[in-house]
Amino acid sequence: MSSYQKELEKYRDIDEDEILRTLSPEELEQLDCELQEMDPENMLLPAGLRQRDQTKKSPTGPLDRDALLQYLEQQALEAKERDDLVPFTGEKKGKPFIQPKREIPAQEQITLEPELEEALAHATDAEMCDIAAILGMYTLMSNKQYYDALCSGEICNTEGISSVVQPDKYKPVPDEPPNPTNIEEILKGVRSNDKELEEVNLNNIQDIPMVLLTELCEALKTNTYVRSFSLVATKSGDPIANAVADMLRENRSLQTLNIESNFISSSGLMAVLKAVRENATLTELRVDNQRQWPGDAVEMEMATVLEQCPSIVRFGYHFTQQGPRARAAQAMTRNNELRRQQKKT
Repeated sequence: MSSYQKELEKYRDIDEDEILRTLSPEELEQLDCELQEMDPENMLLPAGLRQRDQTKKSPTGPLDRDALLQYLEQQALEAKERDDLVPFTGEKKGKPFIQPKREIPAQEQITLEPELEEALAHATDAEMCDIAAILGMYTLMSNKQYYDALCSGEICNTEGISSVVQPDKYKPVPDEPPNPTNIEEILKGVRSNDKELEEVNLNNIQDIPMVLLTELCEALKTNTYVRSFSLVATKSGDPIANAVADMLRENRSLQTLNIESNFISSSGLMAVLKAVRENATLTELRVDNQRQWPGDAVEMEMATVLEQCPSIVRFGYHFTQQGPRARAAQAMTRNNELRRQQKKT
């Protein structure tokens, strides 16, 4: 046993409670302050116990966060702004910089033939830009000007070399018009099994009630004429995905299903994928660009579904894992080859 351990042995049988009972209130308060200041950087202790409580006022009541924020905002508004040490007057000091003219040395001067000198002296900016493109001086112009000058035999640039710093002007692309589909009329047509209704397109309609979408999926179970069903960017969630899954288990005419750009989670996608296994008519399925990444398990399920469902020849999803991506690509190649052989026969 070392000397340090022998020194600690004499403190083994000390009764700490007896010592604390003999201390006076002043000594207990001083001991409390000492203990609180012993280890202020101890991360295991709460922030209020790492330092001594220096407040002497009695509590005014429970914390009112809104009142505190209002008080701090009022204090900030009433605080006087600090004056600048040097007030801004707008006076300009110093002399403006003037680029000195550089004289070209005699050995660097280029002498051209009189005919070329005269042609270049009277050339316009557009002609100079085309000449620079032909000589390969592509740094003096934009890419559009360079390739336009090379591909055409005529002077097509009318802006000159000074247009290098200007961006290329493109024609504005107007926004897509709103979807004019009347959901109630579509629902009536699906329920009545209308022969002329072969496509249900509800893309980009943001305010579709969930009840109508559920009724539409319920009506599609017995419909025999609708070939395409699209719900892109309709803010559909897992309840709609479950309704679509129930529809796929009973429908035998749908060929294209597009539910991209929605709020469907991994559980909703998993329900749709399991229902696809029981559907033999679906040839195209698109489920990409959901609000959150579905996960590795869903991607593995996608690859498995494509391997077990030879009817699917088009699948829309961007895989993040190499394994499911390779399996899906191989399955899609096989499915398309089977479809090509069936068309030949």
